[in-house]
Amino acid sequence: MKKTLIVIPTYNEMGNIDRILEAVYFSLREIHVLVVDDNSPDKTYERVLELEKSLYKNKLFLLHRTAKEGLGRAYIAGFKWALERDYEYIFEMDADFSHNPIYLPDFIARLDQGAELAIGSRYITGGGVKGWGVKRKIISRGGSTYAKLILGLSLNDLTGGYKGFKREVLEKIGLDRVRSNGYSFQIELTYRSILASYKVVEVPIVFEDREFGVSKMSKNIFMEALKMVWWMRMNRKKIQKGEL
Repeated sequence: MKKTLIVIPTYNEMGNIDRILEAVYFSLREIHVLVVDDNSPDKTYERVLELEKSLYKNKLFLLHRTAKEGLGRAYIAGFKWALERDYEYIFEMDADFSHNPIYLPDFIARLDQGAELAIGSRYITGGGVKGWGVKRKIISRGGSTYAKLILGLSLNDLTGGYKGFKREVLEKIGLDRVRSNGYSFQIELTYRSILASYKVVEVPIVFEDREFGVSKMSKNIFMEALKMVWWMRMNRKKIQKGEL
C-alpha cells in the first residue's frame, strides 16, 4: 500500500475518538492517522496523546493547535504536515462516524486505478444518508446542486468532506491560496483540483448522522458557502492560472 495518511480534525470529540481510531485501523492496519485538534475544551488531544504512546505507536500522530480556527484551517495544517513527510495518499475525514472507515479500501482502489482525487458521494448509485430529517436533506442536496450549476461541474456531491488525494494535487492547487474555511471549503478544494486538470471520481458512501457530540454546522458557515461559490465562478481564470 502507498504511504497513506488520514487527517482527522477534532474539537470536543472525546466521545468518538477511541471508536473512530479503532475502526480506521480495523479497516486498514498499515494506515497512519494525524489528529488535528484545535485545543478542545474536553481535552480530546490528551486522549490522542495517550493512544499515540500506547496502542498506536508510530501510526498515530497529534497536531495540537492552540486556538479554534475552523475546519478548513485545520485541514490545511494537516495537509501541509503530510506533504512535509512524503505521504503519497492523503485523506480527510470526520471523527464522528458520519464518514465510515469501511469505505477506505474503496477510495484507495480508485486512487490506485488512476484517480487523483476520490470523493465520497452520497448522491450516486450506492450512496445515501441515514438519520437526517427532511430539512437537512434539502439543504445538503440543494447546496451540492447549487454549486454544481453555478460552477458548471458534473459531480453529484460537492459538499462532502470524505476525500482522498494524491499528494501532487495538494501540492499543485495552492493550499495557501484556499480562501474558504467552512461549508464551502470542500467545494473549493474540488473546484481547484478540477481546474488543475486532475481526474476526480466519486465513490459511493452512506453518510450516517453523528451519534455523539454536536454538529459544527451554523448559519454563518452556510452563508459563506453561498457567497464563495460565486467568488469561485467569477475568478475561475485567475484560480486556474494560480493567481488566486
